[in-house]
Amino acid sequence: MSLAARKIRLIMHLRRSGITDTAVLAAIEQIPREMFVPQPFLDQAYEDRTLPIGHGQTLSQPQVVALMTQALAVQKRHKVLEIGTGSGYQTAVLSRLARRVYTIERHRSLLREAEERFAALRLHNTVTRAGDGSRGWTEQAPFDRIIVTAAAETMPQALVDQLGIGGVLVVPIGPDRGDQELYKITRTEAGPVSEKLGKVRFVPLIAGVPKEEDKIRSAGSSGPDGRNLA
Repeated sequence: MSLAARKIRLIMHLRRSGITDTAVLAAIEQIPREMFVPQPFLDQAYEDRTLPIGHGQTLSQPQVVALMTQALAVQKRHKVLEIGTGSGYQTAVLSRLARRVYTIERHRSLLREAEERFAALRLHNTVTRAGDGSRGWTEQAPFDRIIVTAAAETMPQALVDQLGIGGVLVVPIGPDRGDQELYKITRTEAGPVSEKLGKVRFVPLIAGVPKEEDKIRSAGSSGPDGRNLA
């Protein structure tokens, strides 16, 4: 079966599984998932399964990507923050729906690969950062939508605080090797309102950056404007 036929089969599967937002389905259909899958797993690009991408990280199964994206209810004018760029697949899907997507990844090599994919796809409304995603991106807050693609052990208050009023945060919460629940948090004038969306399994949200990244930072690595990259 060709990749195109497998993609059509996947879209039909997502519809049957309860993904009804046509804009989300269209965004998933527009993004070539095979570009975000390591070569050994290319034949599984359109299977509804999680795939490894290195550094102990994973590419979420399409149904989870679709569910989280649908729960965000992204609109064209929205500014979105993504915690955990990974392969960049979720970022690419969001880029088709939002005005701008800010995305943070703690592994620089993964981020570089994702940036190359964004460039190849001409996704010009993505802004990337290497660093500690658990702290969010205060300089760009408030955000209309925030999505976290790793499981926080408790509610990430720093991210809730970076939502605008009426903003939505979608985040898995739970221990690394225990039950995790996907939550949708809406920030209101009276405070955050939470809704459970179902059981999930994600890699843990880890504060800080990997040790090898710390060495790079301490050596004075900086961006084109002279600021530290993380």
